[in-house]
Amino acid sequence: MRITRDLLHELPKTDLHVHLDGSLRVKTAMELAKPNGVTLPSNREEDVYDFLSVKGQVANLNEYIDKFDVTLRLMQDYESLRRIAFELAEDAARENVTYMEVRYSPLLHQAKGLSLEQVVDAVLEGLQEAERKYPIKTGVIICAIRSFERSMSLRLAELAVQYKRKGVVGFDLAGREEDNPAKEHAKAFYTIRKECINCTVHAGEAYGPASIHQAIHACGAHRIGHGTRLYEDEDLMNYVRDHRIPLEVCLISNVQTKAVLRIEHHPFKKYLDHQLRVTLNTDNRLISRTTVTDELWLAVQTWDLNFEEVKKVILNGFKSLFIPFPEKARIYAEAKARLNQFG
Repeated sequence: MRITRDLLHELPKTDLHVHLDGSLRVKTAMELAKPNGVTLPSNREEDVYDFLSVKGQVANLNEYIDKFDVTLRLMQDYESLRRIAFELAEDAARENVTYMEVRYSPLLHQAKGLSLEQVVDAVLEGLQEAERKYPIKTGVIICAIRSFERSMSLRLAELAVQYKRKGVVGFDLAGREEDNPAKEHAKAFYTIRKECINCTVHAGEAYGPASIHQAIHACGAHRIGHGTRLYEDEDLMNYVRDHRIPLEVCLISNVQTKAVLRIEHHPFKKYLDHQLRVTLNTDNRLISRTTVTDELWLAVQTWDLNFEEVKKVILNGFKSLFIPFPEKARIYAEAKARLNQFG
C-alpha cells in the first residue's frame, strides 16, 4: 500500500504533547500583537511566521524556549486564551486529530491579573466550544516549570486536583531540563498521584537517561515527554517497554533543538522496533512549523514505514490517553475501525 501525505491527513490521529503557547495561528498573533504592545518585524504573514517559529536548528533547547517569550505576551487575557485554545482544537480537528491533550502552565498567563482559575476556565471554554463544533475530544494537562520555585509546582498540582474531572486530565513538568532536576518537584507529583491523576514529565530531551529515570522513579510519570535519549540506558529502556510507559515523541522539534543533529539519528524507529509504546506529536504547531500529519509523513519518509507500522504508531497514541479506561477503550475501538477501512 502506497502511503501519501494525503492519506496520513485522512487517518484518525492523536496529539498528546502539544503546548498551547507554542501553537498560535500566525494571523491571530498578528491581530493580538498591537493591543499587547508586541512589535513584529513587518505586516507580512511570511515574515511574522519566520519571526515566531524555528527554521532549521537553534543552538539548544533553551534558545528554542526563548521563542515563547513573544507568544506568551499575546496570551494574558481571558478572550485571547479562549480564542487560541479554540483555534488550536479547530486546526487539529481539520487534520483529523480526534483526540488531543493540550498543555500549558497557568502561571505564565497572569501578567494582566488573571487568576489561575480564570486561565484554566478560558482554555477549557475554548476547547469545549471546539468539541461542540468538530469531531474532536480534548483534555488539559497543567504544566509545572522546572526552573520555578517548588512551591509554585505544588500550587499548580493543587490546581490540577481542583479541576479533576472538569477537563484537566493530567500534570506535567516542562521547561529548561539541564540543571533543573525533576526530583526537586517530587512533592507536587506526590500530590497528583495520591489524587489518582495521571502525570507526564519532559525528560531525555536536553539531558540524558538519568532525567528519564527521575521522571519515572522520583515523580511516578505515567508517560514521558520526548524520551529522546532513553536508548542510552538499555535497562531503563527495557523497563519503559515492559511497563508500557508511552513516549511522547516530537520528531521535528527534536531536530530543531539538536536533541538529535539529524532526523536519521533519531531513535524513533529503534523504539518502534523494540516494541516501546511510541507516539508521534507536534510539540508546538507554530514554533516548530508542524502538524501531526507532518510528523507522521517525516517518519514515513525517513524510515520507509509501511501501513501496519503507521497504524501501530497511531493506535499507540489512542492507547495512551489520560482518560478513564471505558472511554479510552471506546475511542480506541472507533479509531481502529476507521484505520482498518484504509487497509
